[in-house]
Amino acid sequence: MPATQLAQPPATTPRSRSAAPRRLMTAAAATLVIAAATPVTLAHANLSASVSPTTVAPGGQVALNIAGCGTNEARVTSAAFNDVRLPPGNLEATNLRGHATVFSNANPGDYEVIFECGGRRVQVSLQVTPGAARGGTGGSIGSMSTTQIAVGGTLAAAALVGGVWVLRRRAAA
Repeated sequence: MPATQLAQPPATTPRSRSAAPRRLMTAAAATLVIAAATPVTLAHANLSASVSPTTVAPGGQVALNIAGCGTNEARVTSAAFNDVRLPPGNLEATNLRGHATVFSNANPGDYEVIFECGGRRVQVSLQVTPGAARGGTGGSIGSMSTTQIAVGGTLAAAALVGGVWVLRRRAAA
């Protein structure tokens, strides 16, 4: 019986064999670049800034916050306080935070606060009210009457005496 030849696959050249994986790697690399850039673009699309509190007396301190910068530093300027540089508040540098002290001789009125980062600017308003900044106890005692102080002291003393009485009874038992 004569031998029959089996069908051979078509001969391929080294060039055509390596073209498909190369195209696949190029497409994968392009997809990776697009996927890596998309979240960054979306995260930094919305720039928002805030000053807290928005109303403060001369000499008071305000918290400064800007989100969506995409940079490691922001600059804040205002006629109400010295220029401030805000460092990142988290590892992704999407939230920059800091504090500023309003000048003690600042005139009452509205002041613009300008946040700058990544070539973009956001303006927020700060109102300085007349009067000095509260210090010391911050008003926690100033509005209490003598009666309120006496009642509070009596309750604290009763709690102390009751605690000592309970501990002595347990020790005796």
